[in-house]
Amino acid sequence: MTLTLLCHRSDRAPRAPSLRWLGLAAVFALTLVASGCSKEAEKASTPGAKMQNTATKGTGPVVAKVNGVEIRESDLAMAEEDIGQQLPSTSPEAKRDYLVAYIGDMILLTEAAEAKKLHQSENFEQYLEFARKKLLMGKVLETEAKAAVTEAALRKVYDDAIKQMKPEEEVRARHILVETEDEAKAIRDGLQKGADFAELAKQKSKDTSTAAEGGDVGYFTNKEQMIPEFTEAAFKLEKGQLSEPVKSPVGWHVIKLEDKRIKQAPKFDEARLQIENFVMRKAQADYMTKLRESAKVERLDKPAAQPQTTPMAPGMAPEAKPAEPEKK
Repeated sequence: MTLTLLCHRSDRAPRAPSLRWLGLAAVFALTLVASGCSKEAEKASTPGAKMQNTATKGTGPVVAKVNGVEIRESDLAMAEEDIGQQLPSTSPEAKRDYLVAYIGDMILLTEAAEAKKLHQSENFEQYLEFARKKLLMGKVLETEAKAAVTEAALRKVYDDAIKQMKPEEEVRARHILVETEDEAKAIRDGLQKGADFAELAKQKSKDTSTAAEGGDVGYFTNKEQMIPEFTEAAFKLEKGQLSEPVKSPVGWHVIKLEDKRIKQAPKFDEARLQIENFVMRKAQADYMTKLRESAKVERLDKPAAQPQTTPMAPGMAPEAKPAEPEKK
């Protein structure tokens, strides 16, 4: 398992992994734990009493109560960890209100489920055990991942990746995208007469993703996922040179080459998130492989695997056995 460092530009760096891919399972497990599925809860006289008896003991001050069931600071933290990325960008106070309402709705729905005796359904305990296993799976993988992220490990991965990087040319270009060849020719003529490329791009370019930046597409190599016709034309230019109109599937381009250089390796801090992601995923994969190697896995739903035989080369038939003498 090796790491290829991405472009050094910070806007290309990936986010650190959240390690919360089991978030829904966590909410499910929280709901189940809060439900009155124990014998003690069955003896309680009211839905609120059931919830209070069986709810996990949170920490921190009580921030709200729903039918007598306490919502604590730790409950809000758990809810934010699970659904935080799904929340719209808003003020801290509005986010807090949303989380309180979210947990409150969870409590109300759990009480409604208890009233319908859904926790006594035939396969409820099976779902509960599945959720428990899934939550524990996420926790142990998270533990292994976090333990693997040390400064020494990150530096080693970075140094190894830098050693493997080969010199590669990259260019920085601007372009103006229009619909017809005649428009492209007219724009090129204007540029040759002294028009400002960036201003024309803002006014004329159909590429809305770059027009506001004066047509600047940044640095790229000939291996990146750019339009082939665009990349080929850009790499043929010299610094400061304009291209002839270039046709591509999206229209006609006029390209100006801003710079040409050997691709720079990203600095450690710029690549840190990417490296952390790699180290954590590798640690999880290695841990899972280790567990599988020491486990005894039996499949009872199909015949045992047959001993492997040496495969024959294509077109070859097995060696014929001598015919047995004909019995008289």
